[in-house]
Amino acid sequence: MKAATKAAVLTCAAMMMGCVSQGKHLQTVAELEGARKDLAETSSAFATFKKQSSAQMEALQQEKNAASNELLTVQAALSKAQQTLETTQKTLDSEREGRRQIETQLGKLRDEHEKIIQISGELRRERDIVQTKLDELQRQLETVQQDLANTKKALAAAQVRIAAGEKEISESRNQARDLEVRLSAEQLKVATLREDKQRLMTGTTTAKEEIARLQKRAGDLETAAARVTDLEVRLKERDQEVGNLRQELGRLLAQAHLLEERLKAEETQKTRLEQERLAKEAEIQRLTATQGELAKSLQEEIAKGDVRIRQFRDRLTINMVDRVLFESGQGQVKPAGLKVLKQLSEVLKTVTDKQIRIEGHTDNVPIGVKLRERFPTNWELSTARATSVVRYLIEEGGVDRTSLSAVGYADTRPIASNDTEEGRTANRRIEIVLYPKDLSDIMSQIKP
Repeated sequence: MKAATKAAVLTCAAMMMGCVSQGKHLQTVAELEGARKDLAETSSAFATFKKQSSAQMEALQQEKNAASNELLTVQAALSKAQQTLETTQKTLDSEREGRRQIETQLGKLRDEHEKIIQISGELRRERDIVQTKLDELQRQLETVQQDLANTKKALAAAQVRIAAGEKEISESRNQARDLEVRLSAEQLKVATLREDKQRLMTGTTTAKEEIARLQKRAGDLETAAARVTDLEVRLKERDQEVGNLRQELGRLLAQAHLLEERLKAEETQKTRLEQERLAKEAEIQRLTATQGELAKSLQEEIAKGDVRIRQFRDRLTINMVDRVLFESGQGQVKPAGLKVLKQLSEVLKTVTDKQIRIEGHTDNVPIGVKLRERFPTNWELSTARATSVVRYLIEEGGVDRTSLSAVGYADTRPIASNDTEEGRTANRRIEIVLYPKDLSDIMSQIKP
């Protein structure tokens, strides 16, 4: 590039100078020729450089296109990742909300679980008490059965002894009768012999021997008579023993009868206790089912905290703040409250083994001047509200009127402090209490 420039400068200079010498001309031509060669080399080098530059530019363009494509791919992936991130965020928010709801439900389930555990503990304790009574009755029953078995054995032995005694007495009586007959005959002979003795006193030696023989015979007869007397004494003793045995038999029979009556009474008591236990368990199971139905029916009000349902053993309490059913200072149920009572009545009318008491409660704030003409005190207001609920349950809800009662407690049974607005709100409430009827009434409803 520099050589070409130099040649051009020389040519211009020669043209400007006009005439030059031939030597100078040749030198100038030689220099021009050298300049041409340099220019050709430079042009060749420039063409090569241009070709290389073009190739490099093409490679750079391809790299640029590849980078553009890669950038577009990255941008698409980034957009997709952004969408995925937004979707994930929405899913995460939904899962967080679901988790919060699950935690709320879990808390409620834990509370219910604790209540169930408490109820189960009470049931286990009652079952243990009943089982203890049943075990004691079983032991007493076994003792009575053993006593009865022993009495029966003694009775059987006494009967055997009586039979043997009666047989022996019969034999003794037969022997006594035989001896009496023989004694009479011998006494008759003795009398005859005595007469013969008197007659033969003056007789021969043979007669004396006969007298001696007869005397010996008389001694034998006297011995027999003594034996008869002894038998008669023994017979009297046996008769007395038989009388004693018969008295003992009567006593044993009376004792056996008493033991049998006691056994029947204890079996009856055992059956009654078992029936009472089954009735109580069935009653609590039905009450738990009723609680579940009420919780399902009033789940919206429960979720708002306006209604609480609590079960303790065989008693169920439904606590409703007054704003669910009544306007402020009013004794008539409002339209929205009628819907709640309708839901309640659908469950309560199926309850047949409980008394249902409607309780009205207020805070300790006195009745306002405008309402005093209608409700002079909180007693009238609480009673009117309880009565309104009872009337609806009977007339519209179809609940058995014999199971219902209404009572107003005014501010005498607060469940929170009346010093705060929250406490006063909690105290203004209607409570529906389900409590057991007489156990005999419940047992009569159980199918055998």
